[in-house]
Amino acid sequence: MTKEIVDAMAMQRALTRITYEIIEKNKGINNLVIVGIKTRGVFIAQRIAERLQQLEDADIPVAELDISNYRDDQRLADQIKVDLGLNIDGKRVILVDDVLFTGRTIRAALDALMDNGRPAVVNLAVLVDRGHRELPIRADFVGKNIPTAASEHIRVNVTEIDGSDSVEIN
Repeated sequence: MTKEIVDAMAMQRALTRITYEIIEKNKGINNLVIVGIKTRGVFIAQRIAERLQQLEDADIPVAELDISNYRDDQRLADQIKVDLGLNIDGKRVILVDDVLFTGRTIRAALDALMDNGRPAVVNLAVLVDRGHRELPIRADFVGKNIPTAASEHIRVNVTEIDGSDSVEIN
């Protein structure tokens, strides 16, 4: 049985709070780059960048990161490196994903980032942290902590793909 646990308005508030926390922690937005992990992390990253633009009147570069070649459960013999299409050397990178679970997606994303350069700092922003870490990874910015059973599933819906904004559990 699927249950909506975050509606569109709560999701918007969580993203606004994350945006303010990013500004505060980075003492502004100088030298900031946002990298969204495909697929839903990209849309969340774009929304954070739009909110930063509204608040700080500055365009923040947003890149899409496809980590499929970096996953430890799908190793390819000839690993193809991902090109972000922007320079992250010395930048303050905000890595964005929809759900933080075991930490393996983030580990893969960090590997992909390091193949693209050497950022000054990498911070992690997630809409949902559901626990059950298998790796020592922690989010710097969290929209909502949702304790779950390992057997439960969290689904983040975004208007751009799913037609509406919500977080569901089943």
